[in-house]
Amino acid sequence: MKTKILLLLLAFLSLNVFAAKPKVKLTVTKVVDYPGKFGDKKIEYEKIYGKFTGEVDPADPHNGIIVDLQLADKNENGLVEYTSDFFLIKPKKMKYANGVLRYDAPNRGNAYGSNPDSTLMARGYVFISAAWQGDVMKKESPMSMFDRLYLDVPTAHNPDGSEITGIIRVEFAPTKGTHPHEMALSGNVYNSGHISYVPAGFPNNDGYELTMRINESDPRRWIPNEDWAFASTSESNPFPGTPDPAKVSIKGGFNPDYLYELIYTGKDPKVMGLGLTAIRDIVTFFRDSEEDDYGTENPVAGSIKYTLGTGTSQSGNFMKTFLHLGFNQTLSDTKVFDGIFPIVGARQNNINMRFAVPGGGGGPRTEHRAYGQSSVRGFADDYTDEISGETGGILTRSIASNSVPKVFMLLTSSEMWALQASPVFTDAYGQYDLEQPEDLRIYYVAGAQHSVSRYGAMWNPSQTVYPGFSDVDGTPIMRALWIALEQWVIEGTEPPASEMPSIKDKTLIFPEDLKFPEMKRVSFQTRNGEKTIPDFNYLNIISNLSLLDFGPTFNIHDETGIVTQLPPAYLGKDYAIMVSQVDEDGNEIAGIRSVELQAPTGTSLGFNYLSGAAYNDLAGLTGSYIPFHKTKQERIAAGDTRLSLEERYGNQAGYVDAVTKAANDLVSKRFLLEEDAAIIIDKAKKTSIFEN
Repeated sequence: MKTKILLLLLAFLSLNVFAAKPKVKLTVTKVVDYPGKFGDKKIEYEKIYGKFTGEVDPADPHNGIIVDLQLADKNENGLVEYTSDFFLIKPKKMKYANGVLRYDAPNRGNAYGSNPDSTLMARGYVFISAAWQGDVMKKESPMSMFDRLYLDVPTAHNPDGSEITGIIRVEFAPTKGTHPHEMALSGNVYNSGHISYVPAGFPNNDGYELTMRINESDPRRWIPNEDWAFASTSESNPFPGTPDPAKVSIKGGFNPDYLYELIYTGKDPKVMGLGLTAIRDIVTFFRDSEEDDYGTENPVAGSIKYTLGTGTSQSGNFMKTFLHLGFNQTLSDTKVFDGIFPIVGARQNNINMRFAVPGGGGGPRTEHRAYGQSSVRGFADDYTDEISGETGGILTRSIASNSVPKVFMLLTSSEMWALQASPVFTDAYGQYDLEQPEDLRIYYVAGAQHSVSRYGAMWNPSQTVYPGFSDVDGTPIMRALWIALEQWVIEGTEPPASEMPSIKDKTLIFPEDLKFPEMKRVSFQTRNGEKTIPDFNYLNIISNLSLLDFGPTFNIHDETGIVTQLPPAYLGKDYAIMVSQVDEDGNEIAGIRSVELQAPTGTSLGFNYLSGAAYNDLAGLTGSYIPFHKTKQERIAAGDTRLSLEERYGNQAGYVDAVTKAANDLVSKRFLLEEDAAIIIDKAKKTSIFEN
């Protein structure tokens, strides 16, 4: 008996205590000049590309929450290894660096930090982007302005070395106007471009289920297994086509009027949670280390005093998950980031479970019950979810480890409609406003769409009911907020108070209580000539949020563990989803009202509707812009209740005065920089709103 106990103890020690100390390796692959000279000092930058290889100790409690870490393939040191692509954009002469390192989390592999803001470059920032998502398909970036970064992580295996299998759910939503023969397993609108999980037993599809329905709430219609296959097909290679584990083909093709759902058994899950440790350790290295464990010098050694992290949309969700799961605590128990700024990340990210899908998304119809939606939205340590019964907020683990950063969170109107943002503001039932932590500021950009930026309204009537893209430009607001966050972290300067809709002041309401003005018979210039916009008809389409059961081994509060039930069971409880109240123009009242809302030329909405579909749905995360009539006579003749441009401003000079007043107001509140205000005012002077 004693011999058996001793053998077991030695086996345990061999797996844990005798594991080597984790090492890091920095490999520089290319150094290029970054074009331009920035600020009064004419700072020149360079861009360093490379790879960062790190090791993770499964026995270290700092890593204990990572699902399947103990089952991950290990290197010769008994540690789990990852390699992350990165780039660093830094002043050539580090004497010009201001001590701030800004990390930009890539979005589905696309590094938005590829082209930093020139205002921040003039201040001497050092910028870094590094990969955190371990299932990004290696290909050229679909957006050539962005670098594409990859994270290599190991696969998990059973203790005996055999493959791990598990249940997986995939939705297919064929694009309107198409009739594809095949769909990629990673073919969902929010998840294209990721490496899909290989079907166990491929090419056999026995025991798997492919169903179809028009609306998400409709009964599922089973498609016989002989009528679909894991295969690639085309006009020249008709069904059943060529076996392909990454494709699904259906006899007769996919009908864009339908939503398809596949439930199958996959194999070989990646240990995706290593993306959390990667960013923790990469940022810590560049801030603290002189060199890696092999003698390669840190190119910014000794120059970094403060670290700020950000992400947009999916990567904004990642930054919130990074906080929630406790990874702002370094291995030496200090802070990774001094400040974090998630942008339009209303929810969290599905990165830390078996068969994780970090690229997923959600909406009223597609991926309505996807991962990434069940995680806690409240930030406070004492947050209680009355519906799920779970307690604790996004900051709870950081508070326990004394690693709480300063947090800015920016949201737009689109997240309210399509991404269930309101539980960030309220209790689960929508009865009262949450009391937010002192280290958090929430900034709601009224009337903006998910992209935050202003592209200029465009309209393809065959795609959307109303002209696409909100007229609100939140980019200058974000720029001013970055400076405010920097000053809060470095100087302790209190930032502007949160600006967001609330129940207390009646600016946060249930969508069925929303009343829009009459918006009728407005002309709009399209590529095919001038057309009349349909009279506005509010359909009250919104993405709901329900309490779901994914099985007993899945923690919905953290979105960690192993899913055993798909589709998830609906537990008969729904969260309150609320929206921002509008004024007599249809523009939102609460939040930061940009110049475009304080001196509007039309109504800017954070949502739009699909046109000509067999179902009602939002047009993704796209907003709308419905301009005002130019004259009172036109407005009255159309039956539009919104004041015309003529009634509002009188003439161009009146409009410029309104823009100037709005810009100065935002500058005084620190929501706009003076240089951006000057640009906005100058543009108003040069662009007549009364001419076609």
